Amino acid sequence: MFVQNQLSNWIDGIRQQLTLPLRIELWNGQQVDLSSEAPRVTIKLPNISAARYLLTPSLSNLGTAYVEGAIEVKGKANDMIAVVNALARSTLKAEGKFARMVRTISHNKQKDAEAIRYHYDVSNEFYQQFLDPRMVYSCAYFENGDEDLATAQLKKIDHILRKIDLRPGQTLLDIGCGWGALVIRAAQKYQARCVGITLSENQFALAKQRVREAGLEHLIEIRIQDYRDVQGQFDRITSVGMFEHVGTRHLPEYFGIIHRLLAPEGVVMNHGITSTDPDNGETPYGGGEFIEKYVFPHGELAHIGNVLKTMQQGQLEVFDVENLRKHYARTCALWTDNFEARAERVRALAGDKRYRIWHVYLAGCSYGFEQDWISLYQIVARKAGQRTGGLPWSRNYMYQEGQPAFTSSAAHTVS
Repeated sequence: MFVQNQLSNWIDGIRQQLTLPLRIELWNGQQVDLSSEAPRVTIKLPNISAARYLLTPSLSNLGTAYVEGAIEVKGKANDMIAVVNALARSTLKAEGKFARMVRTISHNKQKDAEAIRYHYDVSNEFYQQFLDPRMVYSCAYFENGDEDLATAQLKKIDHILRKIDLRPGQTLLDIGCGWGALVIRAAQKYQARCVGITLSENQFALAKQRVREAGLEHLIEIRIQDYRDVQGQFDRITSVGMFEHVGTRHLPEYFGIIHRLLAPEGVVMNHGITSTDPDNGETPYGGGEFIEKYVFPHGELAHIGNVLKTMQQGQLEVFDVENLRKHYARTCALWTDNFEARAERVRALAGDKRYRIWHVYLAGCSYGFEQDWISLYQIVARKAGQRTGGLPWSRNYMYQEGQPAFTSSAAHTVS
């Protein structure tokens, strides 16, 4: 009776603050609507003990309860995320336990490899259900805003390759190459000699297959390799959606390794998710806790200010920074639509629990980018301490094909 009274008081308090398209179904069959409009989300509490998740509705508590089957949630993922965030904001303080907590996570090669395989080695077919045909698992680039996902992902790759001013015959290292889309495009369009590295067995197998099918084995090598073990020097280096796994304490080392691998007049582009909290805090209301537990173990997000600082510590000079937060919100929204459109197949491939994890994760990421909890930056840099003569005068070269923007040097060998 005590818990039931607590829940009744909580519902009355929510009604005084919010009008939500939410229905709560209790274990005794009672239904409580929090709006006069038709509910878009239904939370079912199968027993009285499940009420505790609503009484402290953090993103971690409700996300965990949904994933583990302690509560049932029905509705489109975008509506679910919006409702849950509204409950969290109205019930919890955005400070203390539910603040943007800063985690300190230890990293080494073994832990990083395990974390990557946990996230990426679900199955290639699983990712094919919601990604574009090239299987680009990172923020797309919507030049005009009306592109479909496949077009926007190809534009993203071309945007990156123009930013680094890739020239025919140059060597390119792609750190965290995924399923090979960027190196394949670089080889096809620029005849670049590419090395793509990943720690995922599934990505490695399919990327090699796609390189072979494209007839590009003479230009592209796909490796299972940690970035710390790469040798040689490269004219161009790209890292797309990978440095989130490095760890904030290890960023100077990470960028220092890129400095070692970069040719004297080379160019590097780092594309990755950042925290918008100046102290490198994770998403609020327990969102970061949920992601660490179920989606990206050992992942850490740094604020853009910290990224720029650690790049300088790694002896890299930053000369271009672009914020693509709006683009990633759109990308995640399209992934969520694809995921839900193929829900039956996704469940068959991944099982109910993993389906529920990804159902809320993809929509939650879109919401996080929309709310400015997280962001996405592309940063172009070169080795620090060089003369200015090799730098372009403007950013025009990034948006049109033309003459080389950087002082070029002989192509470098890789090993």
